[in-house]
This record gives sequence, C-alpha cells and structure tokens, in this order.
Amino acid sequence: MGIIDEAVAKGQRALSEYQAKLFLSERKIPVTREQLVVGEDEAIAAAEKLGFPVVLKACGPDITHKTERNLVQVGLDSPDEVRKAYKEIIENLGGDAYDGVLVQEMIKGERELVVGLVRDPQFGPCVMFGLGGIFTEVLKDTSFRVAPIEKYDALQMMDEIKSKAILGPFRGKEAVDRDLLADILIAIGNIGMEFDAVKEIDMNPVIIQGSNPVVVDSLIVLGNGDKK
Repeated sequence: MGIIDEAVAKGQRALSEYQAKLFLSERKIPVTREQLVVGEDEAIAAAEKLGFPVVLKACGPDITHKTERNLVQVGLDSPDEVRKAYKEIIENLGGDAYDGVLVQEMIKGERELVVGLVRDPQFGPCVMFGLGGIFTEVLKDTSFRVAPIEKYDALQMMDEIKSKAILGPFRGKEAVDRDLLADILIAIGNIGMEFDAVKEIDMNPVIIQGSNPVVVDSLIVLGNGDKK
C-alpha cells in the first residue's frame, strides 16, 4: 500500500511534511535530506549525521501554521542548540498530537519559488508555478497550466512570471537548471492525473541551491475521490 492509500485509509486530511516529502521523492522530485525523530538524543544524532546547521520542525498530519506557532527552529549549529530547540517545539505543541520532530538539512539560497497543484472545478488538476517564500501571497506572481503538461508547457510557465529574471544568472549565482525545474512541474501534473485523492499540493519554498531547485517545505492536502 502506498503513502496516499495509507493516509486515506487512516482518514488523514493531509500528509505530514515527512510523508509528503517521501511521496515526492518517490517521484524523483528533489527534497531536503531529513529524518523524523522522537526524543532529544535522536534529534542530536540525526543532526550530526546530516551535518550542521539544521532545521527542526514539529511534524504531523494535523499540524498547521508551524511558523506562527513557533514550531520551527532554523540555523541550529550545535548539539546544545538542537536539544534546546527540541524542548521548545514540544512545549509549544501544547499537547497536540504529533508524529515526531523533523530534523532537516538547512538549504541556503536567495531564490525561492513555489510549485503546486490545485483542482479547478471546471478544468480539473492544474499545475502552478511562481515566486515563492513570503512573496507568494503578496505579489501573486504565478503561472498555471491544466495537467498533464509537457516540457514545452513547463518552460513557458517559467517565462510567464514577472520575476522570471531570477531564474537566470542572479547576484553572482548561476542560472537555475530549467530542465530539472521542468521535470518537477511535469511530475506534479502527473500526480494530479494519477492520484484523485490528492486535492492540493503546495511546495513552498522551493529554494535554488547553486543551480538546483530543492523542495524545502511541502503540504499535500487530501480530498474526496478514488484513491489510486
């Protein structure tokens, strides 16, 4: 049974971030290296394995608004910082159910994109691409295509956003690998066609590290439909 099947069978309304990243990585979408842990010692061991600095996040299918609730700690550079951050996250959960704490490599890059999937009542699954991070809701600089999409469509979407210049050489950084980015957009469209139970995907931010896009945070919302 796949990740989507199991989540639907359990009655989950969304995948946890850990589940979402596993599901995306199965489809060759590049995601952060990370480990789900329970306990401070496990968190420290995972951080040492991944390499400092790391990010800690509360993880569970019902946990939302992580940043606003202080359930995310970034830039942790030592075992002591990891231990302290773990304690604070558990305290801030306030007794809410959780699967564990996600210890994640810290991806560094100035360029942030958003990639997603929405289901339009008329057109069905649609792929979304645009400027990510804190600017997604403010600037609404996005492009859409009805799924499934081909490479031509994906490259067109990149050229349609107003901020397309950041995909080229930018502040001394190399140009984004458009082929890899196109593969991600195509894969998201294919998920929309193949998995009726996937209602929405929000990968934000997708940070450009060097020339490569890496999914740093992901939400996959589940809805009614035939599971596959």
